[in-house]
Amino acid sequence: MSPAAVLRGLALAALLMLSPAGATRRVRRPNVVLILTDDQDVCLGGMTPLKKTNALIAEKGMTFLNAYVPSALCCPSRASILTGKYPHNHHVVNNTLEGNCSSKLWQKIQEPYTFPALLKTMCGYQTFFAGKYLNEYGAEDAGGVGHVPPGWSFWYALEKNSKYYNYTLSVNGKARRHGENYSVDYLTDVLANMSLDFLEYKSNFEPFFMMISTPAPHSPWTAAPQYTKRFQNVSAPRNSNFNIHGKNKHWLIRQAKTPMTNSSIQFLDDAYRKRWQTLLSVDDLVEKLVKKLELNGELDNTYIFYTSDNGFHTGQFSLPIDKRQLYEFDIKVPLLVRGPGIKPNQTNKMLVANIDLGPTILDIAGYDLNKTQMDGMSLLPLLRGDKNETWRSDFLVEYQGEGYNGSDPTCPGLGPGVTHCFPDCVCEDSYNNTYACVRTLSTSWDLQYCEFDDREVFVEVYNLTADPHQINNIAKTIDQEILEKMNYRLMMLQSCSGATCRTPGIFDPGYRFDPRLMFSNHGVRARRFSAQPL
Repeated sequence: MSPAAVLRGLALAALLMLSPAGATRRVRRPNVVLILTDDQDVCLGGMTPLKKTNALIAEKGMTFLNAYVPSALCCPSRASILTGKYPHNHHVVNNTLEGNCSSKLWQKIQEPYTFPALLKTMCGYQTFFAGKYLNEYGAEDAGGVGHVPPGWSFWYALEKNSKYYNYTLSVNGKARRHGENYSVDYLTDVLANMSLDFLEYKSNFEPFFMMISTPAPHSPWTAAPQYTKRFQNVSAPRNSNFNIHGKNKHWLIRQAKTPMTNSSIQFLDDAYRKRWQTLLSVDDLVEKLVKKLELNGELDNTYIFYTSDNGFHTGQFSLPIDKRQLYEFDIKVPLLVRGPGIKPNQTNKMLVANIDLGPTILDIAGYDLNKTQMDGMSLLPLLRGDKNETWRSDFLVEYQGEGYNGSDPTCPGLGPGVTHCFPDCVCEDSYNNTYACVRTLSTSWDLQYCEFDDREVFVEVYNLTADPHQINNIAKTIDQEILEKMNYRLMMLQSCSGATCRTPGIFDPGYRFDPRLMFSNHGVRARRFSAQPL
């Protein structure tokens, strides 16, 4: 049975159950659409190819200029979107089953309380998911593609990680294999068509939530045939942190060879072009979706969110391509929103994070956020232009590195524990690439403070007002009192949960710092990371 036929049947059943003869149709709560891309940066021009998306969402609504993720990796970040929680509270630490990515424990402990589950069970929303869910979704050890998470009325989820062809979808728990015929198999277009089918055949008596999670611009960067010749003269940006040595940074950054080899530069430039090419199909998806909502007469009652699960780098500090690092290019993402009550062509400089998406969407649906355990805040007052809204001045970034027990066979000289190594032995991750940061943005400071859990007990601090590309680590020169306050604030955030994650930051008037709570030894030391039980 085709996806359209499934939708038609379920919609008819919903109509029969929910619309008795003579029932008075009430004004429906707003609909919500969340479009989530994969590895799309905002610092290095990642939004440039999306002309239609900018015109249809950004210019019709609000662009958040300081939107971040609490972990610059797919699975932890996506878990934060779904739960509204920091990684230390949802316990998804990397992209593996062992790291709790779509594991049975995740399914038992976290999935029943995601915001889509609450939307469906508590708010009466129809819910639709299509695309990449979590990297290990569909793993046999975690129920395979037969597992449909609670909260989804319609489920079209990709097995495992992003692909464009030759993949398997879980269609409401049944496996459907796709090949390599562009007209029927190109995943971004398949997601667009499924979304249009949903809008065509859904019930008109319930509000709806749609989450569309594209593979683009994640590797393998396979563009649609009509876009493979685009951007031939485009190269990765040569900004001031491109192809330079990270001399005062964590050892993983310091090990990168500078200057990069010509082959690495050619590779990252090619990847950069291909990433842009794949995004053109996402741009088409957005256009089709908006046109369909307008045709149905539902656009004015629908919030549309556009964002990414993490950023990306291409040559910064001589790291060829990846994410996982603490710097702006990896943790900062696009966030565009249009919808009822949002004035066009707005920008917002407040510090927001993807843990805010769940609370925002539940707030739109009228759900009492006090009933959740979410760490994030509702963006709805900001979207509506509430001038009296008090807002956070800092948030937490945390990451637990991945690495093999043995040496990487391509780079045996680097020893055990490294991973994602390029042919010239530049490795993008390691088991002790484990860090936590406080990212602060206030009227006084644009600051990032980070601690590593490694033998060096390494600290990185950046003043982004003076150094927006984070070239100079000022950990040894910044005022000692600021270091101590940031260290203490980091400990508070690493142990926070729910409302305690929203307490005043160190540059807020309501912040209180007691130096007696610091350390007996002079100076700042890193809080040791405790292994979280999974």
